[in-house]
Amino acid sequence: MINKIGIVGGGNIGGVLVSEIVSRRLARNIGLVDIAPPEFAKGKCLDIAEATPVYGRDINLEGSKTYEVLEGADFVINTAGVPRKAKPDGSFPSREELLATNLKITDFVAAGIKKYAPNAFVISIANPLDAIVYRLFKKLRCKPNRIMGMAGVLDSSRYKYFVAEEANVSVENVEAVVLGGHGDTMVPIRSACRIYGLPVDQFVNKTALAKIEKRTRAAGGEVVGLLGSGSAFVSPAISALEMVEAIAFDKRKIVPVAAHLKGEYGVKGLFLGVPVILGKNGIEEIVKIKLTPDEKKALRVSINAVKKTCAAVDKVR
Repeated sequence: MINKIGIVGGGNIGGVLVSEIVSRRLARNIGLVDIAPPEFAKGKCLDIAEATPVYGRDINLEGSKTYEVLEGADFVINTAGVPRKAKPDGSFPSREELLATNLKITDFVAAGIKKYAPNAFVISIANPLDAIVYRLFKKLRCKPNRIMGMAGVLDSSRYKYFVAEEANVSVENVEAVVLGGHGDTMVPIRSACRIYGLPVDQFVNKTALAKIEKRTRAAGGEVVGLLGSGSAFVSPAISALEMVEAIAFDKRKIVPVAAHLKGEYGVKGLFLGVPVILGKNGIEEIVKIKLTPDEKKALRVSINAVKKTCAAVDKVR
């Protein structure tokens, strides 16, 4: 059992994270920080704590508007940021449009982590994801193997679900991976998609696959549109915990995450969604995938989009 997991942001994702950690008996202590008045984080923790006798879990939960509740955390999961809300014209802001506001929030988050949990593994969920985790890394100055963004697990899960639905098979039979930035330029890798170890196009025709890949790239916006307010929250939370468990239990599990690259995939100094081996040291190895020429071209477009966003991050002091 992990000694302590800290969570920044007590909204929908944060709430699912806390309740899931309790349900799984994943950590002995949970610290939740949220600045919302009057005492939002305390209220959320109390609500979940009052369910621990039903869960049958002896876990300590502490909520606060300030960051000292993160003290001593082995993991910190960052969910803090302004969600995607509908504009007056009915459209929704892109993840990049949220950048300026969420960077200010991120700087406060980084300061809190640095002061109270400097040795924690950091997993960031907040959008625009690639830019936010990049900013956290710049502010924290931590080892790159100990910080990562949650995107690939979620994006790949969506891809798998859509493929399983179209093929009319169990989701357990589908293997798939999505690379690149967490946004409209992400790249579902069809050449690596398998159903029961067999090429996906043996079960799903190319026209249907193209539609699935398009839907995967826009999946976050689809949920936002259906909800009308806020964004996906269960699937991001569960995806982050997949990463926590891989590290905490030294699984050496291959999962796609937004990782700091040092030349892999032609990228240096940025965070990009790629498959990695997660174990007790965090990111233990970057896994390289042989891509088709079309996939390489699409990944380059995604890389350039991430570069552009991170260049904007560097201009904000």
